[in-house]
Amino acid sequence: MGRKIGIIANNTELKKIIEKLYADNIKSGEIIIETLDEDKISEQGMLLEKKGVKAIIARSGGYFHTVGKVSVPVIQLKISTLDILYAIMTAKKYKKEVVLVLSHMETFDLNEWSELLNCSVTIEKFDHQDKIEGIISSYVFAGRDVVIVGGGIPCKAAQNYNLNFVHISASDDSIHDAVARAREIVDSLYEQKYKNEVLNTTLDGVHDAVLAVDREGKIILYNQRAHELLKKDQYNVLGKSLTDVFPELSAIEDVLKTRTNRYNQIMQLKKVVVTANISMLEIENQAVGVICSFQDITKLQNLEKKIRYEMNKKGLVAKFKFNDIIAADSIMKDTMARAVKIGMSDSTAIIYGESGTGKEMMAQSIHNISDRKDEPFVAINCAALTESLLESELFGYEEGSFTGARKGGKPGLFELAHGGTIFLDEINSVSLNLQSKLLRVLEEKEVMRIGSDYVIPLDVRILTAANESLKDKIKDGSFRRDLFYRLNILELHIPPLRQRKKDILPLFKHYLHEFAEDGQVPEISSEFEEKLVLYSWPGNVRELKNIAKRCVIFGEFNLDDRAADCKDNEVFEAENTGEEIEFTEENAEIVKKSNIILDLKEIDRYVENKVIKMLEEQGMSKNDIAKMLGISRSSLWNKINSGKDVQKIKQ
Repeated sequence: MGRKIGIIANNTELKKIIEKLYADNIKSGEIIIETLDEDKISEQGMLLEKKGVKAIIARSGGYFHTVGKVSVPVIQLKISTLDILYAIMTAKKYKKEVVLVLSHMETFDLNEWSELLNCSVTIEKFDHQDKIEGIISSYVFAGRDVVIVGGGIPCKAAQNYNLNFVHISASDDSIHDAVARAREIVDSLYEQKYKNEVLNTTLDGVHDAVLAVDREGKIILYNQRAHELLKKDQYNVLGKSLTDVFPELSAIEDVLKTRTNRYNQIMQLKKVVVTANISMLEIENQAVGVICSFQDITKLQNLEKKIRYEMNKKGLVAKFKFNDIIAADSIMKDTMARAVKIGMSDSTAIIYGESGTGKEMMAQSIHNISDRKDEPFVAINCAALTESLLESELFGYEEGSFTGARKGGKPGLFELAHGGTIFLDEINSVSLNLQSKLLRVLEEKEVMRIGSDYVIPLDVRILTAANESLKDKIKDGSFRRDLFYRLNILELHIPPLRQRKKDILPLFKHYLHEFAEDGQVPEISSEFEEKLVLYSWPGNVRELKNIAKRCVIFGEFNLDDRAADCKDNEVFEAENTGEEIEFTEENAEIVKKSNIILDLKEIDRYVENKVIKMLEEQGMSKNDIAKMLGISRSSLWNKINSGKDVQKIKQ
């Protein structure tokens, strides 16, 4: 049914001949045949097209009034010389003057056949059906006794004036030839349409934008990707001059003039940077145009990021959400409310908090409520790596950029986080040299791999965390002021566990359930609950989690030993009196009921120094102490150097 052909027969006689020749094709619907109707001659072709025909066969006036009015091919059923001779010989039987009425597209050499015909024949030509009646009527008004020979409309006009007429029929060979040509054209068009559809589908499916111009510089090809990138529709582009529509693509014109191909050329298209390949189009060694394929560099990065994301999902996904954070205490509820507002923004932010308070968990929750939640979340502890290793991890490197560099190079964490969030924990431990490079990334929104000579545009939100005041670091000259103000647009302080007393028991019970693999959650006494609440938790939630695990594994609910250990290192200084109060349950209750004002910051620092001293006196190494306290080795050194009463740790 895809090769359906329509035929407009000039008269009933011709229609019957065609029906006899193609009975099976007409029955199957492959051929639709209609008789010429002079009242709707201009619409007959369009009506056949609506019925789904792929080509139309017509002759004489039917062809003249159909061609150009339909979008399918129109094939002329030509009037052959033999067809005309046969019609004239039939008309001779009337023994009258023969008037041969032909359209201006048809020819007949009367002089060549005059001796054979041996009768009077006059040829009349018309270029429009409206002139046919005038031709016929002129003979009637002149009183000439004639017989009309012609197609359907001339014969119909003769019939209206009671004149004799003879239809010019078509031989079987002429009909077969017309149908064969129609089928050949339909098949050729189908094949061409198929190839064009494959080409267009292929071009629209590739990641490259593709644009081609002819030798005159007019656009002849423009795929869907080009439309998406250049923001102009095909009907506003095809057939137009490249310089008029896209003056920024002058490099294509240059290739057309110089006949020199260009590959991997970086081009600036308004706000988009692309990489382009421009090649000459040649047919039989003759230049016929230029084709250009180009890609948005940002999309190339996104594609690379997506591939790496799929290959390493575990490391690039934020698994925690705000619903995972237990917050029963009002101070923690306020903190989370502030964190939610930070998540709804896209600005950089610093998260302050002691070790073990859950800074990364909060950062992941902020990411998962932001508009970047479907993009990567990349986290790194800046204090855990040396300066050179941290730089290569953050910025990546090219192959051969240093000894031991991976073959093929390696993308940095900033590249992997493109479109998403990067979380820089313990930003306070970063060296001044590396701080300057971080500042450039923030200011320029681009990164350059180690050993590379090109920059890579970035779209990354930066979250940082610190366990000490960056303002103090600025004062002692160990942190850049300009970087601080780039990072400190938004600020969040996570309170230590000792300041959120109402969260202690819910958190502890949550961890008991989490660690009780057999479902047997141990019961805790009210006395032990009170000890949990009164304990100062220098290790914060991480320490609480560890104790809950020990309780599940060993079944021990006893903080007495820990309280004893705290007597020497958990001392609260009353700011106004200078008195020292040992950490006992009795004194804790006194402090709880009194109006003593405590400087928690100084208390924390004092407690840290005492704990480090106690562990050192037990013979523990620097690495073991850092591991037990849940901090990095460099952070431990910072705490040692800032302590006034702490002795140097044994190596």
